[in-house]
Amino acid sequence: MNQTLPDPADEAINPAGPETPGVIPAPSHSAGASGKLALALGALGIVYGDIGTSPLYAVKECFHGMHAIALTRDNVLGVLSLVFWSLMVVVTIKYVLFILRADNRGEGGIFALLELLPKGASLARITPLLTFLGLCGAALLYGDGVITPAISVLSAVEGLNTATDAAAPFILPITCAILFGLFAVQRHGTAGIGRVFGPVMLVWFTVIGGIGLVHIFEELAVLDAISPLPAIRFFAENHMHGLVVLGSVVLCITGGEALYADMGHFGAGPIRVSWLSLVCPALVLNYFGQGAGLLARPEIAANPFYGIVPREMLYPMVALATFATVIASQAMISGVFSLTRQAIQLGVCPRLRIVHTSRDFQGQIYIPEINFALMWACIGLVLVFQESSRLAAAYGIAVTATMGITSILYFFVARYAWKRPLWQVAAPVAVFLAFDLAYFSSNLLKILDGGWFTVLIAAMAVVAMATWRDGRKALHERFLAVSIPLADFLADVAKKKPHRVPGTAVFMSVSPTGTPLTILHSFKHIRVLHKHVVILTVTSADTPAVDPGERLTISDLGQGFQRVVARYGFMETPNVPDIMARARSLGLAADGPSETTYFLGRETLLTTGRSGLMPWRKRLFAVMSQNARPATTYFGIPPGRVVELGVQVEL
Repeated sequence: MNQTLPDPADEAINPAGPETPGVIPAPSHSAGASGKLALALGALGIVYGDIGTSPLYAVKECFHGMHAIALTRDNVLGVLSLVFWSLMVVVTIKYVLFILRADNRGEGGIFALLELLPKGASLARITPLLTFLGLCGAALLYGDGVITPAISVLSAVEGLNTATDAAAPFILPITCAILFGLFAVQRHGTAGIGRVFGPVMLVWFTVIGGIGLVHIFEELAVLDAISPLPAIRFFAENHMHGLVVLGSVVLCITGGEALYADMGHFGAGPIRVSWLSLVCPALVLNYFGQGAGLLARPEIAANPFYGIVPREMLYPMVALATFATVIASQAMISGVFSLTRQAIQLGVCPRLRIVHTSRDFQGQIYIPEINFALMWACIGLVLVFQESSRLAAAYGIAVTATMGITSILYFFVARYAWKRPLWQVAAPVAVFLAFDLAYFSSNLLKILDGGWFTVLIAAMAVVAMATWRDGRKALHERFLAVSIPLADFLADVAKKKPHRVPGTAVFMSVSPTGTPLTILHSFKHIRVLHKHVVILTVTSADTPAVDPGERLTISDLGQGFQRVVARYGFMETPNVPDIMARARSLGLAADGPSETTYFLGRETLLTTGRSGLMPWRKRLFAVMSQNARPATTYFGIPPGRVVELGVQVEL
């Protein structure tokens, strides 16, 4: 019997309730005009939080940061021109017009782009290199996930210094308290308050754009920065110092990668509408307004964002900015959770506890281990660097490197997966890479000033992901070497006719064709078999989700054995009891949950084998494997129905 089963319904649900911000489900992407406007509003609160709060510190770092440049008319116009053309080329042209086309069944992000690469011989020689680049891009986003909440909230709270000097001793405690509260509420879910994220960001962009517009009218000369000539003169006059300042200018596009990473939540159309109709104009107006303020009153260079805010609006603006940065931080935290789930499904991260916090939105998840690590890393970062200006030195490397990797992967997808002509692909990508490499090289100059932190986080993440991937591959090869063909095992069962006991046994298997070692060990020592034996394999597809008609395949193997192969996308989390329930409803010969026993293998890894892994990587893999969440937790299997069989494996 071969048949295909529909998609399992709800996955493991956390009774605590909804979690992530009000993400609107993907099916509404095809809604009418009102639906698209709702999606565009939702995108304001999720997609644009990071880039939308960049005005808090981007211009400030150019004229008052660790590598500040002299505050002259030419330098102000030069910086504004660089900001304007960065937003136009990198965000508007590269991401909005080009990268958003590279959707993997509606999903975006570095892993989705990586999975779009063709699997044939055309890229066989460089596929390992491209895969490594993809891992590096994902690892860099973890560094970004630590820095973004820290610098965003700290820069907003620092606005109190503009209002009163008495606030200085309270800046760090307030920032740490906000960050602690933000991470503490993750397990309870924030979907309720998440519904106001979009409207709040709508107010934010309207206010900062309006304030900027008022100051532009007071100093219309800043409009000269729309021309690229001031940017060219800036580099001609400042030489190497100009390149260093470019590392601060890049802060205006941090968060640009979110347009692509969050495409699965809202669709490319609403993201484009939000950017072109509101976000981009508001950002340009505010940046130019800050430039106008600097030309009129150079003394506001210490904090030009708050310097152009009317005195009577300072405290409300600090409150609004703090709320906006919390929204930006929440979006980044949720993004890291989503990235981690993708990494687990793609086999480059150990199993972690994934809590689904909403019955309505599959993408709303909470990962306790990641949340705990991010919280203490963010708070530690604030306590060590203490000022947003110092944190800005650590910011940018991750963003620019990820953007460069995205450009490279996009080239290979467009050229080899979409079969576009070389000239049609190479020309725009060359322009994108020119910007990416310029930004990246300027940020490398800040390594010793704090950029080392991002590099360290990324290096640790990529080593861990590569080690887990290679370790699981070595483990799989070891299992295959000692396994026997299933046909031979079934022939042995038919020959020996072992005693069959009532009930159903489910054996989890890595291979969709071989005999699980757990069956061999169980049969060897117990000498009996259950009446119904199900060999279950959960595989990960190279798409975000699997079509309902392709989810499960059941095969009758004879001798009371059946094989079930479940396919899940890298944005989905498997749930074994649900798989079994749906399979039974469509004819799988198996007993109910109370008569079903799950047999799982637990490996004890010995680092004395002859696999190709270096000794230190073997030890690291063993530690990661030992601390990974057990299959019972990850797959939602009732612990009381599980039998674990220990197996020693030499790597």
